[in-house]
Order: sequence, then structure tokens, then C-alpha cells
Amino acid sequence: MEYQYDANTDCAYILINDLPHAYSKEADETRIIDYAKDGGVIGVELLYVSSGVDVSDLPYQSQISEFLDKHHIKVYV
Repeated sequence: MEYQYDANTDCAYILINDLPHAYSKEADETRIIDYAKDGGVIGVELLYVSSGVDVSDLPYQSQISEFLDKHHIKVYV
């Protein structure tokens, strides 16, 4: 997993694998999941991360939670 954070927009992106992007789905207004053509998860875009991140219903929930915790981002389940 790779982590990118943009302080100007308060957004983070967690790259899970580098398959070609096919489509995205909004989990809600602050979480967007990117998928490959085969339905595999490519990554997760998280908006307003300084307020904390709701990881419920995200793919790879436990891995993402651990990863965010390591980057000192509050996690809600």
C-alpha cells in the first residue's frame, strides 16, 4: 500500500495495487473507491482526512485502518 496526502485539499489516497483504472464508485461524499476492469480494488480516495476517516464498508478495512493510524489519522469504524 502507498499513501499520498495533499495538505492543500486535505485529501489522502491509498493505493492498493497498480492495475489500470476502469471506474470509481462513491461510498459517500468523503470516500471514493477506484476499481480495475475485473472489479479488483485499485485504491481509495479519502476527503477531509483531518476530521478523521470512516472506514466502515471500505474494502481492506483493517489494513486501511492500520495504515491511517500509522499516519496519525483518526479512524472511525
